Amino acid sequence: MLLDNHGRPINYMRLAVTDRCNLRCFYCMPEEGIQYLPQKQLLTYEEMIRISKIFSREGITKIRITGGEPFLRKDLMSFLTEIANIEDIEKISITSNGTLLIDKLEQLNALGINSINLSLDSLDKKTFYDITRRDELDIVLESFYKMIEMGFDVKINMVVMDGKNIKDILPMLELAKKHPVQIRYIEEMPFNGTVGQGNDAYWSHHKILDHIKEAHPSVAKLKDPLYSTSANYGIDGFNGGFGIIAAFSRTFCGTCNRIRLTPTGTIKTCLYDSGVFNIKNMIRANASDEEIVMALKEALNHRAKDGFEAEKRSILNGPISESMAKIGG
Repeated sequence: MLLDNHGRPINYMRLAVTDRCNLRCFYCMPEEGIQYLPQKQLLTYEEMIRISKIFSREGITKIRITGGEPFLRKDLMSFLTEIANIEDIEKISITSNGTLLIDKLEQLNALGINSINLSLDSLDKKTFYDITRRDELDIVLESFYKMIEMGFDVKINMVVMDGKNIKDILPMLELAKKHPVQIRYIEEMPFNGTVGQGNDAYWSHHKILDHIKEAHPSVAKLKDPLYSTSANYGIDGFNGGFGIIAAFSRTFCGTCNRIRLTPTGTIKTCLYDSGVFNIKNMIRANASDEEIVMALKEALNHRAKDGFEAEKRSILNGPISESMAKIGG
């Protein structure tokens, strides 16, 4: 088992396979997009498979595939087939914007990959376009209903943004009334790739919950699964439920069990850190499996207690200006 210096077990890796995305969500990247990296600067599939095998032997049992939009990377299904065959990996899940998903669902289901987090911030076409700068809502919803029909475990990730989609909080919740889906409301974070970005007007998890309780007084707190990033709730008469992720307030850090691997091979032990070492560089310098494990354990032995401490360390390297597409969703 992998443990950090605070005694927290680490069994979950978020693996970003690309920094590319076909949407331009304003909270994730600037309108002009970001400067995409040359292919040679990204981890190859072979390198990612090797890393996954090494880490699985040390205790990583869950991998979440993210991006950018992961399905923009060529031959992703072949890669997922390889990952699904790693003996010690118990669960593979995917975060996607849903625009390229629908024709992959049968293959994913056959691989046993049936846990999908769908990034969706509005059910209104105009609002969706204003947020994403693309007119793709119809295909996203088609993918959603297809996943529900096929019995996928679906969570909808909605970033709550003041002045943008507050009016969409309750309509989104109606999906959980009709379907066995979990709506996860996420505090907006300042990671859109703009230098000096801030988040002074964010809706806190308390404010989001109060807004929902006004419309649904029967809201009841549920027991959160182990290592859950969301505080989870149920409502009388609903097929599904909802959760709130305090991504900016960072109230869940005490049970964090995850590490992140960016498309360029940087290991992040916290969303808010600036990266602790580059595993791609080690691999391309012919590092052994044992040396890679030692580097990971050394990083975990100096892990920040929470996101606030990690952010303070990162600020020493300059203000936060990364895009979530580069960090890994």
